[in-house]
Amino acid sequence: MIEKMKSLVRQQNMCVLATVGSQKPHCSLMAYLTEDACSDIYLVTRRNSQKFINLSQNTAVSLLIDTRGNQERGRIQAVTVAGDYVPIDEEALKERIQKKFLSAHPHLEDLINHPETEILRIRIRSFLLLDGPTEAYFEIF
Repeated sequence: MIEKMKSLVRQQNMCVLATVGSQKPHCSLMAYLTEDACSDIYLVTRRNSQKFINLSQNTAVSLLIDTRGNQERGRIQAVTVAGDYVPIDEEALKERIQKKFLSAHPHLEDLINHPETEILRIRIRSFLLLDGPTEAYFEIF
């Protein structure tokens, strides 16, 4: 089942990121990418954004990734990803992810190349797959 969950994450490229700071939740629609192993999800944001400020206070996040744009309602799948923000210290990894972002999301070029932009790495802890309106599966990563 975990491979089905990873496959859904690899096939999509938009998510809703939920962060919490100052005891208030904050949701953001975000473009993302992942690597083949699907152990990390990468996003980009500016350092002055509410989501980045929240991550500096609380590294725990939740992401919602779904198929609603390409499925009829009764067949929609959604994966809730629980994870933690882990800063990237390796410049080579930052550069590789930045290039992948530019290739996968060229419309974000101004954001990606902005000097105040940070690449967010979310280390996945678990998946919760909702497969249609009644089937649910949970996997710890």
